[in-house]
Amino acid sequence: MRKIPPSRLLLVLCAILVAPFRVSADEIQSLVDIYRLAQANDPVLASAQSSRLAAQEKLVQGRALMLPTVTAGASLGHANTNTEYGGTFTIFGTGGSGSYETYGYNVNVTHPLFRKENSVQYEQSKTQVAQADEQLNNSRQDLMLRVSQAYFDVLLAQDKIDLIVAQKAAITQQLEQAKANFEVGTSTITDVHEAQARFDLTTAQEIAAMNDLEIRKRAIQAITTQLPGRLASAKAGLQAVPPQPASMESWVELAEQNNLALKVQLKSLELATQEIDRAHARHLPTVDVVGSFADTRNNGGATPASYLIDQRVLSVGLQLQLPVYQGGAITSKEREASANRQKAQDDVETARRQADLQARQAFLNVSSSVAQVKAYEQALVSSQSQLDSTNLGYEVGVRTSVDVLNAQQQLFSAKRDLLQARYTYLLSVLQLKAAAGVLQEKDLSETSRQLQGA
Repeated sequence: MRKIPPSRLLLVLCAILVAPFRVSADEIQSLVDIYRLAQANDPVLASAQSSRLAAQEKLVQGRALMLPTVTAGASLGHANTNTEYGGTFTIFGTGGSGSYETYGYNVNVTHPLFRKENSVQYEQSKTQVAQADEQLNNSRQDLMLRVSQAYFDVLLAQDKIDLIVAQKAAITQQLEQAKANFEVGTSTITDVHEAQARFDLTTAQEIAAMNDLEIRKRAIQAITTQLPGRLASAKAGLQAVPPQPASMESWVELAEQNNLALKVQLKSLELATQEIDRAHARHLPTVDVVGSFADTRNNGGATPASYLIDQRVLSVGLQLQLPVYQGGAITSKEREASANRQKAQDDVETARRQADLQARQAFLNVSSSVAQVKAYEQALVSSQSQLDSTNLGYEVGVRTSVDVLNAQQQLFSAKRDLLQARYTYLLSVLQLKAAAGVLQEKDLSETSRQLQGA
């Protein structure tokens, strides 16, 4: 029996372990599948999640300002003394030299009773956590839109290739028929050249479409770290319906209440307002409960009376501090905070107007795409009828092969435009909900159900 080399065996085992995690080329991936991969691998979302975790520590830090602080210390020293007494002061003798050690420890406790600045800073920490939550929600919503945009871009590129392949097959059949007719003398060489030119042009378009598909797939890979397989495309019976509610102003009002970017700016305004209160609080006095305990010892001293001292001191009291003058820094901080608050107000107004604009644009895009889908559906029916009529006319000799090729081209263009209109519609619905701040994962699931195989 042939032995398998250890290195070869290791490769086989690795392949077996990795195989379940690979995306089969024949496996149909839905929009939700791609979004799940993006949730686990997108660095932009990961950054927002880390930022939220960091912001949550602000709450702990703000609460700490309201709690007691305890510090402890210890000391250890060595002293050398040389003492001389002159004159008649000889109660301790004529002096002498010696050495001794000193050591001790102390504990200090401070508990704030009234510190307005700390109270405001604690409230600011709550606002910062809430703002981080809104920023994370905004990042999640942004990820849904980025995934959807990349998904539909791949779908369109994927469908273009399918259409080009089908068109190429039809042109090939027309080319073979033109050659056969030329050989028997029922058509001219012009028909053959026209069909050959269309075939060569379609081949070039196929190459470009395949390259475009690979580029679009890399956009998904940049989000999920994996190249996608075959994606589910729009169902033939997809129904494009107008947005509900049907009023543009209703969506604008919804955006002013729920738009996530606007909510983030509103939290910035709240922070700026609290910063004014914090700056003003620096004018106010502070009151703390303070306590300390110290134990100091030494095993010698400069005089016999200081030998073997063991001193313990316990003190408790209130400490009042009143800022009197700090060079105008506090007043300057107040003016700075007021200016930043005005800036925050301006940013809120900018975000509100942008939210209104996005809601209006998205509403119009949905309404327009609904009309386009219906128009292209009718155009497809008309193009198919035209092709059937042209084929019949070619068979009876009243139409040329060029007419057939043109009718085929128009039919495939109508199919491509219809697919693009459907993808535009699906994406516009998601963008409208995002502008209104109500886009959720269930909306992706609903969109996914409108795709084949999803």
